[in-house]
Amino acid sequence: MSIAEQCELSGLVRSSLYYKPVGESAEDLELMRRIDELYTEAPYYGSRKIAFELKVNRKCVQRLMRKMGLEAIYPKPRLSNPAPEHRIYPYLLRGVKIDRPDQVWSTDITYIRLHGGFIYLVAVIDWFSRYVLSWEVSVTLDTSFCVSALDWALKDATPEIFNTDQGAQFTSEEFTGRFKDRGIKISMDGRGRALDNVFVERLWRSVKHEEVYLKDYSSVADAIENLSRYFHRYNHQRPHQSLGYKTPAAVYSGDKKDAASRRSA
Repeated sequence: MSIAEQCELSGLVRSSLYYKPVGESAEDLELMRRIDELYTEAPYYGSRKIAFELKVNRKCVQRLMRKMGLEAIYPKPRLSNPAPEHRIYPYLLRGVKIDRPDQVWSTDITYIRLHGGFIYLVAVIDWFSRYVLSWEVSVTLDTSFCVSALDWALKDATPEIFNTDQGAQFTSEEFTGRFKDRGIKISMDGRGRALDNVFVERLWRSVKHEEVYLKDYSSVADAIENLSRYFHRYNHQRPHQSLGYKTPAAVYSGDKKDAASRRSA
């Protein structure tokens, strides 16, 4: 069986198998770890405040934040800017009551540190239940791993609205075309408003504090194995106070069954 076929069956982006340590110095990798931890605690911090807190050069912080794909709650770095030819969609969720599964999905990308390197993680989440519908990792900030995660989520369900930020991965025709084909409304955060996508931001905080910061992944394969266990636990075993101490899986599947029963009655 070819590598491409194996990746298709396992749901992995092929580039993940060819991972080589990222060409960053040990000093930069350690600084990236510290930036990640500080940013997770205070996502409204920009490079100026982070540089002040860590007592390091601001230009160095700016460079590493661009590499990590991080942004504060103000206009984001050029790394995440949409391409000029890509359309930007309005934010549709201001004042909207979220009261059912598959009403709103959203996605985002975060930095995951490894021992001697790093990767990127993307996840698709249902807003109502906090259920993680799919996730994927990549060694680069390209579009393909985001599209892969989206395709996995769309295999089993279709949202009414899909919300993202204005990053190049999410404004690409390859990504937005999936929604147009299915009649899904597209919502995009206003520039510099990271908290428009607050449920994904909360997910990243949980992933970092409950999983990533407690371990030191040795490789992409090690990260995938551990993240897979974590997301299973997050969906099926970890009760959420905001969900009345139910699990995301129980709320997501339970409310969908109730809605189906009401439709058939």
